[in-house]
Amino acid sequence: MTDELKIGVYVCDCGTNIAGVVDVPAVVEHAKGLAGVAVAREYKYMCSSPGQDLIKDDIRDLGINRVVVASCSPHLHETTFRNAVEEAGGNAFIMHMVNIREQVSWVTTDHAEATEKAKSLVSAGVARVGHHEALDRRQVSVRDEILVLGGGIAGIQAALTAAEAGRQVYLVEKEPTIGGHMAKFDKTFPTLDCSACILTPKMTTVGSHPNINMLTYSEVTEVEGYTGNYNVTIKRKPRYIKEDACIGCFQCVEDCVFKEAKVPSEFDEGLGKRKPVYISFPQAVPQIVTIDPATCLQLKVGKCKQTCVDACGERNAIDFDMQEELMEVEVGAIIVTTGFKTFDAAQTTNYGYGKYPEVYTGLEIERVLSSSGPTGGELVMKNGEAPETVAIIHCVGSRDENYNIYCSKVCCMYSLKYAHLVKERTGAEVHEFYIDMRTPGKGYEEFYLRLMEEGTNMVRGKIAHITDIAQTDEEEGKLVVVGEDTLLGVVRRTPVDMVILSTGLEASPEKEDVRRMLNMSCSSEGFFMEKHPKLAPVNTVNDGIYIAGACQGPKDIPETVAQAEAAAAEAIALTSKGFITLEPNLASVNEDLCSGCHVCISLCPYTAIEYDEEKKVSVINDVLCKGCGVCVAACPSGAISQKLFEYDQIMDELKAVLA
Repeated sequence: MTDELKIGVYVCDCGTNIAGVVDVPAVVEHAKGLAGVAVAREYKYMCSSPGQDLIKDDIRDLGINRVVVASCSPHLHETTFRNAVEEAGGNAFIMHMVNIREQVSWVTTDHAEATEKAKSLVSAGVARVGHHEALDRRQVSVRDEILVLGGGIAGIQAALTAAEAGRQVYLVEKEPTIGGHMAKFDKTFPTLDCSACILTPKMTTVGSHPNINMLTYSEVTEVEGYTGNYNVTIKRKPRYIKEDACIGCFQCVEDCVFKEAKVPSEFDEGLGKRKPVYISFPQAVPQIVTIDPATCLQLKVGKCKQTCVDACGERNAIDFDMQEELMEVEVGAIIVTTGFKTFDAAQTTNYGYGKYPEVYTGLEIERVLSSSGPTGGELVMKNGEAPETVAIIHCVGSRDENYNIYCSKVCCMYSLKYAHLVKERTGAEVHEFYIDMRTPGKGYEEFYLRLMEEGTNMVRGKIAHITDIAQTDEEEGKLVVVGEDTLLGVVRRTPVDMVILSTGLEASPEKEDVRRMLNMSCSSEGFFMEKHPKLAPVNTVNDGIYIAGACQGPKDIPETVAQAEAAAAEAIALTSKGFITLEPNLASVNEDLCSGCHVCISLCPYTAIEYDEEKKVSVINDVLCKGCGVCVAACPSGAISQKLFEYDQIMDELKAVLA
């Protein structure tokens, strides 16, 4: 430090968040006695406009050339205070934040210890800020194309929003059709809209939109590059159908040598059948059939009459020699909408799923109730009769420490929907077994009250097991739902004809591959982590990568659509300027010290380091570098340094903390 330093220290009360535990005036008096400090002030809310004005005025009037703000986490307001310094004519990087909220006042109730720790951290901030230098940001051009990964309702909405803003969108979906889980639903709560009626127009618009390149039956296999400039490799699986030649007449399906559908339909949750050449459902987009290589005789054993080829005729759309293709696209932003999977009810052996044929999951019931489903919308048991009594069990796989402790958010509402539809279709008596009824959305409570008026029996309590062992004549030939009724304080035995398990939502099984490919993080539940749960719910720590829908956590359709539009807006904002600004806190290699050991190359999470064979040293691509510091800490030669985390800064900071 030199006598020329004029450091301003500003300590925030943060209302009572800090001042309620830390003696802020004492910290300010301590700061006034530190070397180089020209002024030290206390203010109730430093992030407010008057608080920022204190810094601006001192820079202009007192010639302050270094700033230390002791307040909350830099994660929240570092940008705020850097902007304030710049507005006063200073360089943004002469400012340093000291966290005395999350690291002090929020972790102890001992006022004396909190105050002493705050003093130490302020001393450390003052010691290190003297070594700060003026740094300059730089700009890198960005592309304006956007990749949407996943073709469910979230991906559909994100793609449409971006495309309507004039962006070229690549929508990649692993299934032969877009639509996701919503395409399987019969009705949507709480308004009971036909799911296909509200989804199909959006799907059709996606398929015909001039700005959307829809790539179904495809997967992203590799992503290289950096924010604003991603090189994406997409694997296109063979449909064995020429997409530009197929007109969707489905004559090949009709004339397949399989005269009857014998293959379990994935779309119908295995309850219905399909042929080896098939279309997932009547409203599928694109309206192009797919040939399943696992069941097609020609592709499987090479012996078939190929009646499908004859049916196609002059269009010649069927190509059994079709191979997997790789295509590369360049995009500026990526929106991840890979959705969810439902909990595997077979794990809960006490509920008899897979053992008793009349025990269904919620998604299976969706297909049964759908007019395009395996029964044409008719709810019947295996014996062909309609059920007279139905039990609906909530929280299967959710709010259970044996499986998932979190609430899946939609189960209560779709369970109520089933109660209405079952009673409407069959007139059956319906019993809802719930732990707590959760109806937090618009119109949801009214829907719950409607179901009460319709005569649905609501039983509060956890189900122990389901059995077919009768104890009374009334239970003969029935499934018996055994569980507690916490409102009456008794154990119930409820005989029913059919059981519906309201299974919870879990993270997509592809999450690990996507996470590694895009350098994202997952929560303990497996869902993708957002940058901030409140202030940046669709952003990730990787600028240019956004998330939307149930891949971020369980949510209903309205919330999914809103989040998809938010993610699209973020991607549009990123790509609209034509450039991005890079922070200067990057790592660099001293070639004279580098031994070429490759340690940094293998550890870099952003693949920003390459080996220069000619010079025999590592080289850091400052466009890819995110300033995480992994390479700096790992370099055995001490050849790598990082701006804002220079050796002198760190060592003086440590000395001051320990003094």
